[in-house]
Amino acid sequence: MSSSTQTETLLKLARQQPLLRAQDVRAAGISSSLLSRAVKNGQLERLSRGVYRHPDVPWDEHTQLAEVSARVPQAVIVLVSALNFHQIGTHQAHSIWLQLKNNAVAPRIDYPPIEIVKTGITEAFTRGVEVHQLNGIAVPITTPARTVADCFKYRSRLGLELCLEVLREVIGKKAKANEILEFATMIRVDKVMLPYVEAMV
Repeated sequence: MSSSTQTETLLKLARQQPLLRAQDVRAAGISSSLLSRAVKNGQLERLSRGVYRHPDVPWDEHTQLAEVSARVPQAVIVLVSALNFHQIGTHQAHSIWLQLKNNAVAPRIDYPPIEIVKTGITEAFTRGVEVHQLNGIAVPITTPARTVADCFKYRSRLGLELCLEVLREVIGKKAKANEILEFATMIRVDKVMLPYVEAMV
């Protein structure tokens, strides 16, 4: 494949896929040097290490979630970031909240800012987690029921006011009480949550 043909293929790929990962480029048979040249020439923008975009592709509200997931595929989007994604509550995430395994090395990301919570509960990476395709990237995000339970788990960092607000909004509307309590049991916060759940049912 000639250099000009590779460039055409690269730019076509970047238009089709709002966020382009270096591994996607390699899988398409395009050299890393050509990718670097496209960035230098202004044909592509480098958002962060290994993540690129075409300058003409519009941004959307999920771009940062997708960008972080592209860089840290083993993480799950949780807490305030998951609340914002599901449009629950009034608190805005000023960082991308990620869940990682206890032994995971924290990623070095300058922007967007990230907040990390760690867990040794293996199920926490699959139960109550749904994968959403955002800007061409598979992004694992906790469900509303699971997110509410997580908020109580990390209530010392988020504040009880936030926890009660989102529980009130989700219970009976986006999730049943027993579903929320199942996740609370999984992450060992059921005894804390039960009185609040019973008060709202």
